[in-house]
Amino acid sequence: MSSPIYVAIDTPDLDRAQSIAERVRHHVGGIKLGLEFFAANGRAGVRTMAKLGLPIFLDLKLHDIPNTVAKAIQALRPLEPAILTIHAAGGRAMMEDAKAAAPTGTKVVAVTVLTSLDGNDLRSVGLDGDPHSQVERLTDLARTAGLDGVVCSGNEVAAGRAAWPDGFFVVPGVRLAGGKTADQKRIITPQAAIDAGASIIIVGRPITEATDPDGAARAIAATL
Repeated sequence: MSSPIYVAIDTPDLDRAQSIAERVRHHVGGIKLGLEFFAANGRAGVRTMAKLGLPIFLDLKLHDIPNTVAKAIQALRPLEPAILTIHAAGGRAMMEDAKAAAPTGTKVVAVTVLTSLDGNDLRSVGLDGDPHSQVERLTDLARTAGLDGVVCSGNEVAAGRAAWPDGFFVVPGVRLAGGKTADQKRIITPQAAIDAGASIIIVGRPITEATDPDGAARAIAATL
């Protein structure tokens, strides 16, 4: 069984991204490439990273009208990412069209509530102040829209798994006990995330900013 750890390589520097991925490739299950990487390197950069042979999680968090999102995903089809993200807040029609436009082997997962947001942040944009209830609402919407799963914090994954036993649950904001939280507000340790029902966990800076990224990846894997 492959590792549930996906390393988030959030850098615009293609050489640095390749270097990190090369060093950790034997101790992670895949590579997550986000907006920062994609804006700098585009589809060509994704193809370069894919040559390492690890699954690619393309984390673009698409959020627009249904037709635009579907056309964007059609443009990404040649990359055949293992996982692709959209925003659940885009609504059911957008999610349905996104899944229909994706390659057969690509898991389309919906971002529920970003782990950088807490109740105060939600209230400031006019939403229910409880992240848990918002995640539950959007997870149910993603399930009925036919998506493969959702992205949620470790605080909500157990409830999500209970309601959607065969869903694919991505948990970001993973930090080792005592580690720096940076801009994440709702964090969890690797083992706690897996125990709660995460399918995969996303680890970024604890690996990519370590003096020895491979050693950091091995240390996290050893906690599972």
